[in-house]
Order: sequence, then C-alpha cells, then structure tokens
Amino acid sequence: MQDYIKITHQKAAVDALKRLVEHPSSNTDLAPGAPFGQPIRDALDEMMQICSELGFKTYTDPDGNYGYAEVGEGEAIFGILGHMDVVPAGDADDWSHAPYCLTVENGVMYGRGVQDDKGPSIAALYAVKALMDAGVTFKERIRFIFGTDEETLWRGIAVYQQKEEPITHGIAPDSEFPVTYAEKGLQQSYFVGPGSSEFSLTMQNAFNAVPAKAQYNGPKLAAVKTALDDFGFDYETNENGVTVTGKSVHAMLAPQGTNAVLRLAMALDKVFPDGPLGLIGRCFKEDATGTNLVGDVADKASGHLTVNISNIEVNSEETRMQVDMRIPVTVDHDELIQKMTEKVAEYGYHYEDFDYLAPLYVPKDSELVEKLMTVYHEVTGDTTEPQVSGGATYARTMNQCVAFGAMLPGVPDYMHQVDEQWELEKMFTAMDIYAAAIKGIAGSD
Repeated sequence: MQDYIKITHQKAAVDALKRLVEHPSSNTDLAPGAPFGQPIRDALDEMMQICSELGFKTYTDPDGNYGYAEVGEGEAIFGILGHMDVVPAGDADDWSHAPYCLTVENGVMYGRGVQDDKGPSIAALYAVKALMDAGVTFKERIRFIFGTDEETLWRGIAVYQQKEEPITHGIAPDSEFPVTYAEKGLQQSYFVGPGSSEFSLTMQNAFNAVPAKAQYNGPKLAAVKTALDDFGFDYETNENGVTVTGKSVHAMLAPQGTNAVLRLAMALDKVFPDGPLGLIGRCFKEDATGTNLVGDVADKASGHLTVNISNIEVNSEETRMQVDMRIPVTVDHDELIQKMTEKVAEYGYHYEDFDYLAPLYVPKDSELVEKLMTVYHEVTGDTTEPQVSGGATYARTMNQCVAFGAMLPGVPDYMHQVDEQWELEKMFTAMDIYAAAIKGIAGSD
C-alpha cells in the first residue's frame, strides 16, 4: 500500500492544529454572524482559511452555522464531518499545560480539542491534502463539513441539512477506530422538582461529561463534611467551603467515572433529609446505568443504558437536574421515558425533554463498512471488529455515514477531560488510515 503521508504533511498538520486550539471555541452568547458565540465563529473561520490555503474550494454559511471545503469532481459526495466547537476547559490551573495553547511534550500534544474534534478533523484534512500532492484525482467530491454546535444541540448541522445537498456516504472522524456502525440513542433531559429554603446550589457543567468537582459552601457545612466522610467520598476544604472531587469521563462512559455532583447530593440528602434531593440520596445514588430508576435496560447489540446527572441546581422555587442518557439501539425510547417519568414522580419530580437524537445503524455487511474495515486492517494489522458506541457523532445526521476514528484501540480517552492529549504517532497513523480509505473509496482508478 502506497505511503501518501510525508513528514511535511505531518508537520503542517500539527502547525494547523495549533492555530485551531488557540481559539477557546465553547458555546457562548450569540453575536452577529456567530449564533453560538464569537470564539466558535473564529475557529470556523480559521479552519476555512486553512482549507483555502490547501487548495480546497470553501463556503461559509453567512450566519455562521457551518462551513464546508471541497475538492474533486462528480455527482457523488463523500462527506467528512467534523466540528469546531469544544467543551469548556474548566479551571486552567487544573491543567498541566495551557488548554488553549497547543503544547507538544515528549511526543504528546496537549490542548482542548486535540482529541475532540479539532485534531481528528485536521488529521483527515491533511490526509486528503497528501493525496492531492501525490496527484490522486477523485471520482467523487470530497467534502469536509464543519459544524459549530456539536457539543450542545447540533443546530448548526441542522441548518446545513436544510440548505445544502445531501452527501452520498461518508465518515465522521470523531470517535474510535475501527468503524462504529451503530450509536446509541442520545436523550438529554431535565428532572425538575421542589426547591429548598434550607440551602441552594448552582453548578454549571456540560451535559455530556461526568463532573469531577462539586462545590458547597452553605448551611451545616460541618455536617456535610461528616456525611462525606461517612460515605468515604473524597473532598477538599478551602476558603470556598468544600469541593467534592471525582473523576471526569465522557457521559457515554459514565460508569467508568466518579460523579462529584451525585456524591455531594447524597451527602446533602443525608444532612437535609426533608429536602429535595431524595431522588438522588435514596433512589439514583451513584448508579450510572439507570438501574435504580428503570431497571436493567440493555440489548445485545449495544450494551447497557447509561445515565449521567451532571448539574443539580437548587433554589427556593425548584430543583433542576440535568440528565444525559445513552439508550441501547433496540430499546423503545418512548416506553423508557414513560417508565422514568413515573419513577421520578415518586420523589416529587417531573420529566422535561431537552433534546433527542435517534440511534445510528449501518449494517456491518454494507459496502461502506466493509471497505473501511479492509483498509483499517491492511494499514494497522489490527483485527478489531466493527463496534457500537454510546457516543453521538454527526454520522447519525447523514446518509450512509459512520464514525471512523480517529482514536486507535488502546488510546486513553481524554475527550472532555483535563489535560486532553493525543500522541503524535497515533495522529500520524490515523492520517495514514484516512488517506488509504479515502483513496480506496473516492479516488479515481
């Protein structure tokens, strides 16, 4: 198999990624031409500039919802779907390297977005650039589509679907190798219940990340510390009261994390037994599979339900919990939600819908999956089979599209976490895979 990726492409890709990481492109307030905040629009414009410099034809939605870059000819479109928004970095002091300044140390890149999704988008982009430099022509149009709202409500990509022609088939380099042929349904919701006159809480965390910290500095602080000690939960005492500490992971991997918000809620329920947190303290507890709420929900195709409660806000009027669920692909969504609604009602709560993304399924024996798997096996020698994910990628929004990389098997998952990082050599291997796959599917014979 021909080696298309040269050292010059590797170096250029890292340099380009550095330009993108410098933009703190998490969702902020609406600005003119920037529906999800100026930092995201700046990152999108930066990517469009990079694509233009590489020789792609580019188009940016005037309202700032999306952009795309294209090369090749023909009616068919091979789409490559990425996103320029990232989750917030949190407290920069918790990072060993500045989150918005790409740092390379001992062969490892550090910075927010290097795994999710600026790094993989750049890897795929420079793989196509390497094909172009090698004189490869394309029988299909290779179209990179860059969304701006993937970490929240996917509104940008929805505008793309309304305004632009559909792709024929494609990939989303926003997951793991090899092919993810099925993705669980993604439901984001709120549990809303009674407020409290005894204490208040205000915590801001992303839906799709298990929170590693939860702070409290309210009444009965000493008793809350004692309750945390009784549970054996880790916490720190400082001038701001008490900070419960846990382990952050992506919400799709919630059972592998330690949810600091839930641990604080359990302690508060013990201290304020007549308060509004009985749903957590006496029912949900630390159960990231939702079994205590709705029983054992799973299927053979995609595994267990996961449930992540990342925010709990308590004031005098209401308690509001922010909930992220990854639903097995064959489970009836409406029946599950009805069962959950009935259970939370036992604790004085009602269920509020926020956003739902239906599951993805492209058969393992489809032409697209088989071609991608063949290339992956040839480049890596790895015999890993296609997989199912609890993650949600743009692949589920498009025709005949699957998640394909960019993380190789065994690469630690730093998405949405402090010290997000990616080894250079792993990125360069991903570039090799993308170049071979895109050549095999869309290159002229």
